[in-house]
Amino acid sequence: MTKNIAFLSLTPFPRYYIGTHLFPEVLLNDIAGPDGDSLLLSIKLAVDVLVVSCPCALGLATPTAILIGTSLGAKRGLLVRGGDVLERLAGIDTLVLDKTGTLTEGKPVVTSIASLAYEETEVLRLAAAVEKTALHPIANAIMNKAELLKLDIPITSGQLTSPGFGCLAEVDGSLVAVGTLDWVHDRFETKASPTELRDLRNRLEFMLSSEASSSNQSKSIAYVGREGEGIIGAIAISDILREDANLTVERLQQESITTFLLSGDRGEAVTSIGRTIGIRNENIKSSLTPQDKASIISTLQAKGHRVAMVGDGINDAPSLAAADVGIAMRTHSKENAASDAASVVLLGNRLSQVVDALSLSKATMAKVHQNLAWAVAYNIVAIPIAAGVLLPQYDFAMTPSLSGGLMALSSIFVVSNSLLLQLHGSFQNTEKRQGDLSSRLN
Repeated sequence: MTKNIAFLSLTPFPRYYIGTHLFPEVLLNDIAGPDGDSLLLSIKLAVDVLVVSCPCALGLATPTAILIGTSLGAKRGLLVRGGDVLERLAGIDTLVLDKTGTLTEGKPVVTSIASLAYEETEVLRLAAAVEKTALHPIANAIMNKAELLKLDIPITSGQLTSPGFGCLAEVDGSLVAVGTLDWVHDRFETKASPTELRDLRNRLEFMLSSEASSSNQSKSIAYVGREGEGIIGAIAISDILREDANLTVERLQQESITTFLLSGDRGEAVTSIGRTIGIRNENIKSSLTPQDKASIISTLQAKGHRVAMVGDGINDAPSLAAADVGIAMRTHSKENAASDAASVVLLGNRLSQVVDALSLSKATMAKVHQNLAWAVAYNIVAIPIAAGVLLPQYDFAMTPSLSGGLMALSSIFVVSNSLLLQLHGSFQNTEKRQGDLSSRLN
């Protein structure tokens, strides 16, 4: 850039130092001095070009808009990790959603416990012992229920967590596993018989059917198994759909963004939640491992889609890293694997902030393009004039002071245009939209 500017500044020398023999009238302009010195004219025009072509506006066009955009996002609870993230986010056409802790509030509660051979409290006690060091919302629900019943939780050792499947630990001298049906069933050599599993499932379904339920509730099941016995019980956990989930998906679809629901939970629970918020059946996938989610995202990218992933826990870390933009819900007070892998963190822990982030990125990139267009147009017009293109015919030439003023004015325009981003409508009306959401839900 510096070499180009230096070259441009030298172009008036041959043109006017030699060209004054062809256009002697240009020496009558005041800029040539009282004696009509061609060398003085060439030097002044060279300075004009050097000042006018200073790349201040071009240099400020992108960073000022990015700075305003990221700072505005921070004020609204959006932690955006870099200007390149805003650029990628502005081009997103597909959004992948996790279920637990993302579409749901992430505050599940234990609603039922089923067992064929043990007391419900014993099944809960063993599960709480295994889950007490886990950070998953389901683990928190089990611990909260055990503490509510004031159960004596035994000491464990050798904890092992398999993200997306479950946890395993040694409790009272025996291995105990808590997680999905297939994963827990495969942990032990001695397995529960098919008849026992069927009876357990029937008992749990009967208990669930007798409970009051609504379309805004998501029900998950954690199975409990013990070494030497296989699966000994199951725990049903219920979570509530976020209040802004329906409106968020609706607004995404209005923006022509395709939404997917990928979850490791059982099919009935995932399908029910997906239908409730308006996601098409073919875009709802259940019983997925973290690697399965990442693979689906890679497949979508291979088809030319630009994908953003929204998740909240360690199970979502591979998917967040695989997506073009990873967006993490801040469901925990401390940083977790999801926050570390994500490019955007929703500090407000509201799903509607996903739409705000998309809107912010598009508005920011629009300002970047406006700034660049202005800077380029300014140089296209100002540099030839500074070089004296109007001097022979119109007897007009810039002075160095005028050139400096125009250069400063172009920079002021770029900075002022970037500051206008603070008036972006979707952020000015955030509080109003939240009030409208509450009124529609009530």
